Parts: sequence; C-alpha cells; structure tokens
Amino acid sequence: MKLTAFTDYSLRVLIYLAAQPGRRATIAEVAASFDVKENHLTKVVHALGKAGWLQNVRGKGGGMELARPAAEIVVGEVVRRTEDGDEPTGCFADSKGDCCITHLCRLQGVLREAVQAFYLVLDGYTLADLVHNRDALAEVIFTRRPPGVAAPAPHPKGHGA
Repeated sequence: MKLTAFTDYSLRVLIYLAAQPGRRATIAEVAASFDVKENHLTKVVHALGKAGWLQNVRGKGGGMELARPAAEIVVGEVVRRTEDGDEPTGCFADSKGDCCITHLCRLQGVLREAVQAFYLVLDGYTLADLVHNRDALAEVIFTRRPPGVAAPAPHPKGHGA
C-alpha cells in the first residue's frame, strides 16, 4: 500500500516534534529539515491540529508542538485519518460497476485482509516508538535550517522524554 504525500508529511512533522518534545517549532524549520515546500506543510499542520495531535499557536513566538505525549499518538490512527479511507484498488469504491467480475472476484476480500493486517501492525506502534533514537534523529533533522531561522533551543530536560 502506498501512502499519500499528505500522510508522509504528517508523520514527518510528528517525528520532528517528538524528537525534541516540549519545544515549539515552525513550519519553516520542518520544511527546511525535510526539504519540503512550506505550503505543502501548512495544510498538514492544520489537519494535525484539528485532529488533536498538534497544538498550533499563531503570531510572534508561535509555532507548533505536540498536543499530547508521543506515547499516546498511535501510528495506525494517524495513517488511517490522513489517508482518509483510501483503498488500494477501485473495487473497494461505491461504484463497483467498472469491473465485470466484481461479483465473482476474490481479490477484494484478499486486499481488505491485507489492509487490515497493515493497520494492525501500525496500531502496535506509537510516535514514541518511532523516535526511540531521538539523539541520532536530532543530529540529522535539526541541522538543516533556512537562512534566518535560528537553531532550536535544547529541551530544558535534555533529550530525554
């Protein structure tokens, strides 16, 4: 199953923030770290805020931060919500009339089982699991910044959770 760019960017934003919990970041910082256009991340950040995973603050000193601990953010839930019910093939769609064998074909059942297994695995992981190597992640993702964007301040409690 191929994830959409929206889901990919959503996971990147969450990983970025979980790598330095308790610190607010800007879209510009995240975009620079992952070499992604800021306008692509704006919609993602808004959606993650509406879903309750991010706390977004506007204005001077604003930015985004995790709205809850990384250990409470389940990867499967993020992927389900950001994929918005995207199915692996057209035979899952309401208009199944495009294929002449839909009523006889077993592919739909096999693919549905595969998608369920995919989400079962993702449901076994939280955002905290994805950033257990927080120090190594921080060395990579916090070194790429756009001109004029200051380096992130270290977390007041170090790199620990």
